[in-house]
Amino acid sequence: MPVSSEYKIIVQHLLFFCKGNDKIDDISNKFNIYQKESKVKECIYKSYDDLPLFLNAKTVAKLLGISISSSYELMHEKGFPSLRIGSRLIVPKENFRQWVEQKTGGSI
Repeated sequence: MPVSSEYKIIVQHLLFFCKGNDKIDDISNKFNIYQKESKVKECIYKSYDDLPLFLNAKTVAKLLGISISSSYELMHEKGFPSLRIGSRLIVPKENFRQWVEQKTGGSI
């Protein structure tokens, strides 16, 4: 059964930020099977505290399991909490977390 990219992103965030919750662990077990089949990019960060204070496009791409070019597109969208410093786009860690919470409809 094909899974939408939005669903994949939401599930990845739930898995990333909500370890230890029984419902999330159940989703995690199901999603791990899906990850092996679809070869979704794996996140190297194990907790929110491991993230740098400011995220660049490559880090956002890794966290969301998307390509770097898709990450840049997202960072240019209205409502996404990116900042421009010179020619660079960055995202403050806390603002990224709030954006994820808003998009997933809950706290992480």
